[in-house]
Amino acid sequence: MASSAGSGHLLRTPSPGVEPTTEERLRLLLLRVRWRLGRLLRRVLRPWRRSLLVRVMTITVLLGSLVSFALGTFMYQRIADGLVDAKMRSAEQDALARLADAQNTIDSATNTDTATLQQIASDITTSLRAPDGSRLVLLRPSAYHTGVGVGTSSSDGTDPLWVPNSLGEALERDPEHQQAALTRVRTPSATDETTPSAPTVPAVVIGARVQMLTAGDYDISFIYPMNQEVKTLDIVRNSFLLGGLVLVILLGGLAYMVTRMVVTPVRSARYVAERLSAGALNERMQARGEDDLARLATSFNAMADNLQRQIRQLEDLSEVQQRFTSDVSHELRTPLTTIRMAADMLHQGRGSFAPPVARSAELLLRELDRFESLLTDLLEISRFDAGAASLEVEEVDLGDVVRRVVESTAPLAHRNEVEVRLRATTPARAEMDQRRVERIVRNLVTNALEHAERRPVDIVVGANSSAVAVSVRDYGVGLRPGETSMVFNRFWRADPARARTTGGTGLGLSISLEDARLHHGWLQAWGDAGEGSCFRLTLPLEAGDPIKRSPTPLVDEDRAIERGVDPTAALAPGRTRDR
Repeated sequence: MASSAGSGHLLRTPSPGVEPTTEERLRLLLLRVRWRLGRLLRRVLRPWRRSLLVRVMTITVLLGSLVSFALGTFMYQRIADGLVDAKMRSAEQDALARLADAQNTIDSATNTDTATLQQIASDITTSLRAPDGSRLVLLRPSAYHTGVGVGTSSSDGTDPLWVPNSLGEALERDPEHQQAALTRVRTPSATDETTPSAPTVPAVVIGARVQMLTAGDYDISFIYPMNQEVKTLDIVRNSFLLGGLVLVILLGGLAYMVTRMVVTPVRSARYVAERLSAGALNERMQARGEDDLARLATSFNAMADNLQRQIRQLEDLSEVQQRFTSDVSHELRTPLTTIRMAADMLHQGRGSFAPPVARSAELLLRELDRFESLLTDLLEISRFDAGAASLEVEEVDLGDVVRRVVESTAPLAHRNEVEVRLRATTPARAEMDQRRVERIVRNLVTNALEHAERRPVDIVVGANSSAVAVSVRDYGVGLRPGETSMVFNRFWRADPARARTTGGTGLGLSISLEDARLHHGWLQAWGDAGEGSCFRLTLPLEAGDPIKRSPTPLVDEDRAIERGVDPTAALAPGRTRDR
């Protein structure tokens, strides 16, 4: 029996009335998020999977970038080390000469009072500083100074903190020789002053020890900022970056050119293969030259010639078979009519027959009905095969068609103890051949009632901006893996030992698929063993228009995601997945 619209849980909950727990809801939510992320990742990676050109160019550019980065980094480091070593050597030589000048200035002093020594220290730090800021001088007492205190003297803009403590420690260990260290200093401005916001640059610090007469031991430090070296390294780095970028672009262009030389014939072969599969059997590849690609084109053309010859033979054989089926079906009409009249008379008079004879008359009439139905289906199939089937299009509400089918199949539902739950809340008007669509829906509903195993059958009718659809969902035996691609084959049965309670011919779903294709629609199937199956018919609003998306579900999405199955993957043979 049919229930009213909106009754029960439709296409979502396999066990009506059972509410999932919080843990189950959370688990299902996580599974849904993981599935959607996986689907998004597959879409992003689709060009990588489908394009050889994209893969080769991507790999070439990545490897070229890595090699360029590694080689550039190595060369840059070698150049930087060379510049530092050269700066260190030149600084040591210059500091040695300046140190001698400073010691001579100190030794030539005539007075040794504190004021004179302070003036000498100031003169040394001023005179030994380079005007362009390439050399700064710092003079301060040693760590163990015991003479007259004259304080610390430095060049303008020189910070005593620029001299690392390790340099003073090295001078304490070996005061007889110069000591060198690396540090960072702030670049002096044009006014010979440094600011906290001034940039820092590496610098070489050369330290030595001098005797300040009665003032004792003093440490003199010569600081050599590496401004020019930094500028040189900037030029080198920018040159490497620009050269690496140009190299990667050239590698990408070269990979594109080389790959295109290989991919173009392959794409040509794919195009020709698609044309051949579409029926253009005269399509061939262009074979030029004598290389491997030319030999591939020659072999492909030879294969196409053989296929064309075999297909022609099969077409001739198929035409003979179609003509035979059509002729036999028509020729059987006349004797079948005579047998039908005789069987009707025997059936009407069975009351006067002996019980075995009366039973035989009933069986004869029932099998005649089935035989006549088989002949009708064979004639319909022969019309499809011959391309003679046509549509009588009119605007019809799909919901009304489904309601009539539900009412006509109510006795079968009652006999099988199956509850039919219909939901058709919105108008679903579209251009269609009402007779053919009603035949499709009747086949789907009858098939669901036969396999429902006394469980409910849900029927959903819907519409959107491009299509109308009806989904028929049962919770019976279902379909095993791989059977969704076979269910529309002629005379195919999921279980050959299963009795046909309604006397089906095995051609119903095959004819339904041809009717759907004649409408430029979809007829799709999904099933899972022990979980039932779902069949969905989708028709365009206007005959011949493309369908963007079906308005009704095909798969129980929650349970499909929970089982790790893509809900959009179960399609009828030869149909394109709707997105």
